Amino acid sequence: MIAAVRTLLLALVLLLPGAARAADAVLPADAVLPGDAAAIEQVIRGQMDAFGRDDAAGAYRFAAPNVHQVFPTADGFMAMVRGSYAPVYRPRSVIFGSLTAPDGVVAQEVDLTGPDGRAVTATYTLERGPEGWVITGCSLQPSVRAST
Repeated sequence: MIAAVRTLLLALVLLLPGAARAADAVLPADAVLPGDAAAIEQVIRGQMDAFGRDDAAGAYRFAAPNVHQVFPTADGFMAMVRGSYAPVYRPRSVIFGSLTAPDGVVAQEVDLTGPDGRAVTATYTLERGPEGWVITGCSLQPSVRAST
C-alpha cells in the first residue's frame, strides 16, 4: 500500500513538475541565462553518471526538495529510477535538445536510447536552488527520432 501511494505521489510530482512548490519553481522566461544551459546539462549528466555507478547518494543530490519529499531516502529514489526510468538509468545514447522556459518552468529535452534500444525523449524540469540547478521532475515520451 505504501509503495502504491509513493508511486502515485511520484507520478504527480513528475507529471506536474514543481506543483508542490509552484511559487518557488516558476521563474521569469529570461531567468535562463546563456551560461545556464551548460550548467543544466552538467547537472543532468552528473545524475546519469551517478546512476551508471549505482551511486544512489550521488544521484539523489541532483534531485530537488519536491523529489526528496516523495522519496525521503536515496535508496528509495534509486529503486524507483531503476524500476520506472530504465532509459535514464542506463541510456545507450544521450543527446541534449532544446532548453525552454514555458510559463517560467525550465525544461530541458534529452533524447535517449534506452537499454532496450527504444528511443525516448526525457523532459527534465529544473529549478535554481541555493547551490545551483536541481532536477524537479522528469517525464518520458516516445521519441519521434529513430533509435540507434
